[in-house]
Formats: sequence, C-alpha cells, structure tokens
Amino acid sequence: MSQSAFSTDALPTVNPHSQKLAHIRQQILTLFLDDEEFVHALVENDQHVSIDDKAISEKISLVKELLLDLHTADIADILEMLPYDERLALWRLVDNNERGEVLVEASVSVWDSLIKDMSDRELLRAVANLHVDEQAYIAEHLPRDTMRRLLTYLEPSLRSRIREVLQYAKDSVGQMMDFEFVTVRPNVTLKTVQRYLRQRGKIPEATDKIFVVDNNNYLQGELPLTTILTQSPEKIVADVMKTDTVTFLPDEKGEDAASAFERYDLISAAVVDNSGLLMGRLTVEDIVDNISEENDNSIRRMGGLSPEEDVFAPVGQAVKTRWTWLAINLCTAFVASRVIGVFEDTISQLVALATLMPIVAGIGGNTGNQTITMIVRAIALHQIQNNSFSFLMLRELGVAFINGVVWGGIMGVVTYFLYGDIAMGAVMTLAMILNLLMAAIMGVLIPLIMLKMGKDPAIGSSVMITAITDTGGFFIFLGLATLFLV
Repeated sequence: MSQSAFSTDALPTVNPHSQKLAHIRQQILTLFLDDEEFVHALVENDQHVSIDDKAISEKISLVKELLLDLHTADIADILEMLPYDERLALWRLVDNNERGEVLVEASVSVWDSLIKDMSDRELLRAVANLHVDEQAYIAEHLPRDTMRRLLTYLEPSLRSRIREVLQYAKDSVGQMMDFEFVTVRPNVTLKTVQRYLRQRGKIPEATDKIFVVDNNNYLQGELPLTTILTQSPEKIVADVMKTDTVTFLPDEKGEDAASAFERYDLISAAVVDNSGLLMGRLTVEDIVDNISEENDNSIRRMGGLSPEEDVFAPVGQAVKTRWTWLAINLCTAFVASRVIGVFEDTISQLVALATLMPIVAGIGGNTGNQTITMIVRAIALHQIQNNSFSFLMLRELGVAFINGVVWGGIMGVVTYFLYGDIAMGAVMTLAMILNLLMAAIMGVLIPLIMLKMGKDPAIGSSVMITAITDTGGFFIFLGLATLFLV
C-alpha cells in the first residue's frame, strides 16, 4: 500500500458548524460595515427596484447566498450586531418567507427599525407561516394600529385564536403556549397510534408525548413516545398511559412554569383550563425563549434602562428612554450634595474627610447591590415566604456587621497611618459599619416593597440603593466626624 493512502490529504476536510458560522458572520459584517456605497445603494433605493451596478448586484447575490446557509436565529443575531442603516440594508435582503421567523428570534429592541421598513402586505406574508403563539407574540409587540390592521387581514379562525392568546397577561403560560400537538383516544391500541403517526408524516417540534383526551377533548393522561415504541402494539392506550401528569393553567406565570420544567425535567406539558379541557401545549423551547428574554430585560431594568432600547438606536431615541432614571438619579445626587453642604464647616476644618467620604459611600453601595441581587433571585425562585422575612433581615444584618467590623477596621488602621489621628480612624470604622448595616436593611426592603406594590423588584433597584447608600453614607460619616472630631 502506498504512503499516500495514509496522507491527511486523503481525509475529508472537517468544518465544524461553529467555524463555518463564524466565517459567514464575519463575511456579512465586514461587507456591511466596511462598504458604505453598498449599504447606501440598498437603503436609498426602494427594495423592489433592481440595482444596475454590476459590483453591487454581485455583492447582493453573495449576501443572499450566505444567508441561505444561516439559521433564522443566526440571521437575527447578525441584525442585532449592525447599526441602523446597515441593519436595514441586510433586512432588505432577507427572504420574506423567513422574515417572520427572524423577527421571532430577534430581540424586541430591534423590531421597530425592521417592521417600519415593511408594508402591511409584507408583514402579513412574513407571519403567515408562523405558529399561532408566535403570531400572537409578534402582534403583542406591534403598535396598536399596526396590530389592528394585521388582524384584519387574517382568517377569522386564526384571528380568534390570536385574540384568545392576547387576552392573557404578558409572560403568562397562555401567551407562551402553542396549539400544535397530537391527541389520541384512550380506547385505541398502540398499533393504531403508530399507524396514525405514520399517516400524519410530521409531528410538532419538541414532541416527547401524545396527549390522551376523551370525546370532549378533556385530558385523560399522557402517552410518552418511548411507551409507543417499547410496549406491545396490541396494548390499549388507557392501560399504558401516564395519569399523574404535570399540567398548567393558562393564567399561570411563565416563571412558575419554568421552575416546574426544571424541577421535573419536562420537554413538553399540557395546558388545560380549570375543568381539565385541553387548550394548548407548553414546550421547553417556549420556556428557554421566555427565560432568555426575561434575563435580558432584568439586566436592563436593574440599570434603569428600557427593555426595548436598541444599542444602535438613534441618539434622540436613546436619550428619551433614559430620561426617567437619569432624572431620579439627578434628584438623589442633589440630595446627597445638600447633605454634604450641611457639613461644610466640618469639611473646611478637616479636609481629609473629603478624601474618605467616597470610600464609605462606595462600600455601602456595593454591599446593598449584593443584598439586592440575592433577594431578587430568591423572589424569582419563590424562596421567600412571609415567615422568612425576619430571618433574612437578621442574616443580612449579621453579614453586614461582620464585614463592617473587618473592612471598617482595616480602613480605620489605614486612616490612622495616613493622617496620624486615632479618632479619625475610629470614626471611619464606625461609619463603615453603620453604612453597611443600612445598606443591608435597604437591600432587603427595596425589592420586597416593590413586590408588594406589584412592580418588578429588579427595576431600578441598583439606582435606588446607590442613592440611599451615598446619601446615608455621607450623612453618617460627616455626622460622626462633627460629633467626635470637631
């Protein structure tokens, strides 16, 4: 046998999906970010008008060819990476039959720029092939007049289904469920079920079980696909189906459903009304999408940002979405400055206090944010009950006191060595202890109070705790300095 038979050249080239995806993504991004003439030609010309420039036409063909190799989720990712004009240019090259799926996969923050470029007819065509839950998801985020026009174009039965989904609260099971599932009767054999599945030819995605219903569509049990494959074909469905099923009501919270999916390792589950009538199905795909969206929104809210803000949004639009929390921040900063102003005489006599104030405020803000993060997470996981409030408060106060003694003591020693004043070191230690205790108290109270008010505990919590610990830290430190140093 010749040596060439063992040559690596004779082996097939390995091209992992991730490498191929990264290469295609880089090609598209480079083309749109580095070629202003190409982007301008697509944006300035109506998308239905052919472009005569040969070079531009070749690039359009290249992009369309690259898009064919991408999943709609990957196209959505690339759109989110591009500034407004470049995003619009790429969007005009996305096949209209795939636009609906791309919208579903994309962040809501980029929808405004994409949907504005579509006519009502194009929007209708884009959503026509989507599942009802996906159509409802898009309709929910559309401007009210656009949604009304879109529903008018749909078939009456489909319009009724979408309105049924939209009546449920945002992020509820009713808005997440889909209506594509397989049902069988309990009195048929597994052989009949197998024949029925073969005749269908295609089953809905994420199908790991079939729902068993009576003649009135009331849920009787579940029939796992593994049971269909492993049990005798002559057995009756009622004898092998599972009756201890996990089901959800349409008005349950999505986060509760997500917890159940994680706890019981579910892939899909039935959605029923209070009487047990089968209404829809919830899948792990729906849960993952909901968790991803909620995590993204929570991160934005904790920073005081709107969930709909696009990183590439025009300056004017970005300014408007940030005004509310900036105004609140300005007010709290003004209060903090007034607190400092009250102690002007103290600071003028001991200038060293000005250099130490930020340390007290900063360590308090960090402690408060740590506490808030833990409490918000515990609330999301339903770990906090009414009788656990006192324990949580005492625990956080204990943690804050120990940290205050340790780190406050260290800063007290550092202060003594810097300024040779043991009293100033003691004031520094006591101020840090008291500010950390205050931060712990507020870190527990802020999210719980917001929850009682029916607000998302994550919204603006970090902004509020920073304002309180800054103002409180300045007051405590300068107040103690006035009492014991001046």
